[in-house]
Amino acid sequence: MKIIIKLILILLFISCNSSLEKWKSYDETEEISKNSSSENQKLRYKRIQSISTDKNILINGLENEIENFIKTKYDKLKPKIVEKSIPEIQQSVINKDFSYHDLTLFYISRIYLIEFNKDTYLNSIISINKNVLDEAKSKDSQGNSDIYSIFGIPILLKDNIGFESLPTTAGAHSLQNNYTKDAYIVKKLKEKGALILGKTNLSEWANYFCSGCPNGYTALGGQTLNPYGRKKIDTGGSSSGSGAATASNLTSVSLGSETSGSILSPSSASSLVGMKPTIGNVSRSGIIPISSTLDTAGPMTKNIIDNMIVYNAINEFDNNDSYSKENLDIQIDDVLNFKPSVQKIGYYLNFYENDIMYKNAIDFLIEKDIEMIEISAPKVDLSGFVKILDEDMRVDLKKYLLNYGNDNIEVNDIKSIIDYNNLDSIERSPYGQGIFKKIIRDTMSKIDFLKLKSRLMEEGNKFYNIPMDKNKLDAVVSINNYHAGYAAVAHNPALTVPMGLRENNEPAGLTFIGKSNSEQILYELGYYFELNFSGRVPPENSK
Repeated sequence: MKIIIKLILILLFISCNSSLEKWKSYDETEEISKNSSSENQKLRYKRIQSISTDKNILINGLENEIENFIKTKYDKLKPKIVEKSIPEIQQSVINKDFSYHDLTLFYISRIYLIEFNKDTYLNSIISINKNVLDEAKSKDSQGNSDIYSIFGIPILLKDNIGFESLPTTAGAHSLQNNYTKDAYIVKKLKEKGALILGKTNLSEWANYFCSGCPNGYTALGGQTLNPYGRKKIDTGGSSSGSGAATASNLTSVSLGSETSGSILSPSSASSLVGMKPTIGNVSRSGIIPISSTLDTAGPMTKNIIDNMIVYNAINEFDNNDSYSKENLDIQIDDVLNFKPSVQKIGYYLNFYENDIMYKNAIDFLIEKDIEMIEISAPKVDLSGFVKILDEDMRVDLKKYLLNYGNDNIEVNDIKSIIDYNNLDSIERSPYGQGIFKKIIRDTMSKIDFLKLKSRLMEEGNKFYNIPMDKNKLDAVVSINNYHAGYAAVAHNPALTVPMGLRENNEPAGLTFIGKSNSEQILYELGYYFELNFSGRVPPENSK
């Protein structure tokens, strides 16, 4: 008994005297100078670390738990958690290999190990839910027997998605105190037992703020870096932090949002599976908007099975979303048991002839007995596309701030945000506010706007319907987010699946696109490709 008491006292002493090393800002002048001549303008950084936020706030109050966990459990649990799917993790919990509390503390500890190291940090996390460990203990006491469940699984949210325990900021200095209510999809996640681990960095205001600025930069989060090549490979945007964090196993799964390419781009850039759903199949209520016409949220995961589990948790009807529709869950068993039979997929000849990775993926599918039909992209007119974003954001952001914005924030529309940032542009908007200024400067009539939306939806549908109807195709396959704009205006779903790394270590994705409400067939085709092709390659920090 005396030995046990002595051990307890030692552990208490250790926990009260944490020696966990804190983050110290450093001179990044040389790093920025090296990138100033990059051929890729998106890598010409003006700032990497945030000067608005103290990174140590991320772990304040959690230092003791992190330090003890790293000393006692981290290395033992790493092979049981890193790169494992939700069903594998759930089975481990059922087998009592570890608890949901262990799982959550593993991710928090991993965030510390990667994000607080000058040589590995990614700036992928903006905030951590300090209640999540207690919430995980509660899940452990309740128990779970469904391996295809989100119950007890930690998830990161892009920081434009409302969560009442943390500010919802879009990375903007002006929204740093925007504590607001849960977005509808967060309510659904919590109802089904998910653990909200925290918020991820992004491209500020979801990449519709500054002209020519890097993907993944925000005033509050700093510059998100790609784990496949820090400061060398673009993160994609705007769900940059969700991509970098999920790829690096800082979470089980994450949510991103897309207007045009903002899930597909960072998912492809981080060797992830990303689903951009049909508009209306996932609620947008409580998410900071760009465009009520085109916005959607969607899952970003390391594999198809996890993506389906998250999608099924968030795809319910929302009375407060004018586009929302009743949507059936993905039939996971049908996906897992999928066998190619009568499916036909279109592939683009120009990509096939000019991109070796795309060619290899298409040749592989042909070898696997899926009928592949060579197609060419129809010529359609998407001129005026950005005007949808301009006109919607001017109205939709003002509505969001009125209905969801915290009373303590100092802004209520785009003009007031511009004025707020002008008070200290070096800190708040180092890349300028070119897009925001254009939004308030260039306006169009409501009648012309409605005509524009109608024309663009018709053109986007023609882009897919012409080859799909002619050849009776179930889907077409593209690369990364190359055809995201067409899918956006057509309201079509798109699923990107890893297809390996390029010679410079840059990940690339094979992107399946179908007509509206074809998520089931996209998941079936994507799973079959993933299962047989094995395109995901984890970054070095996950090995």
